[in-house]
Amino acid sequence: MQNLPALLGLVGALSVGVVSPGPSFVMVARTAVATSRSEGVAAAVGMGGGGVLFASAALLGLNALMLAVPLVYLALKVAGGLYLAWLGLRIWRSARQALNITGLGEGAGKNTHRSLLLGFTTQISNPKTAIVYASVFAAFLPPAPSLGFNLTLVTIVFVIETGWYALVALALASERPRNTYLHYKAWMDRVAGGVMMALGLELVSSAYRR
Repeated sequence: MQNLPALLGLVGALSVGVVSPGPSFVMVARTAVATSRSEGVAAAVGMGGGGVLFASAALLGLNALMLAVPLVYLALKVAGGLYLAWLGLRIWRSARQALNITGLGEGAGKNTHRSLLLGFTTQISNPKTAIVYASVFAAFLPPAPSLGFNLTLVTIVFVIETGWYALVALALASERPRNTYLHYKAWMDRVAGGVMMALGLELVSSAYRR
């Protein structure tokens, strides 16, 4: 394949970015531990869908648009940050609510559609991810990529995003992590909620910093 070195460079750079902890990791981990393995995997698929959206936008020139119209980037950062902060507040406020453990585990998963949507919206709420995709693509994309190359790249993005977060979900949905979560639920939810709120508010405040 003529553009194989470029594709390998893109895969390597994106893989490093995906495994870096952030709000997406927090959300998938909490979903897997607090609900079921299937819902955690559904959230992972949602993350993959968000990655595909960002990759497609980067290929279509979203980064150039945000550079040309700074207000677009500022609006995305503020809206995304507020959404993350709102998710964190919801987690924080529900910290002391008892969790109904009936049906948790392999047989659960009635809310997979909701988990998928939550994963997708959490992923796309962070415009910094869009910048990462745009920057990596700008650095590694060949001058005139073919349609086949672009389709292959978008497919690989989905596999990387979904694969990593599915591994996280499968690892954390096992019995020991779940029992640990149930025992320390109030404390762990407050930590997770606090992290999400901090990430969201930092994103909002960074919109006004030069």
